[in-house]
Amino acid sequence: MTVARLSTVPPGTVIQVLAGERWYALANVDGVLHAVDNNCPHNGGPLGKGTLIGRELTCPWHGWCWDVTSGRNCWPGTDWRVSRVPVRVVGDGEIQLPVL
Repeated sequence: MTVARLSTVPPGTVIQVLAGERWYALANVDGVLHAVDNNCPHNGGPLGKGTLIGRELTCPWHGWCWDVTSGRNCWPGTDWRVSRVPVRVVGDGEIQLPVL
């Protein structure tokens, strides 16, 4: 399902997108797109409204940090994760995510 265009997610940015009935945080890390569940596992904060620095996405509510390239929590010694879904770019810059 098409959720955005490349022009809406320049490198170093993150946005919220809807695919079917699920919200995702769509991040552009150095020209590579990554999509993770938009709900922070800590308390449901909207990750797509967080801050992206490099590949680390910080939740705007309580500062929990997630690596969008792996889904893993940024803190050493933890194995917490956010789910990831594959991202496709087709045609003239349409970004597609699966509908789950």
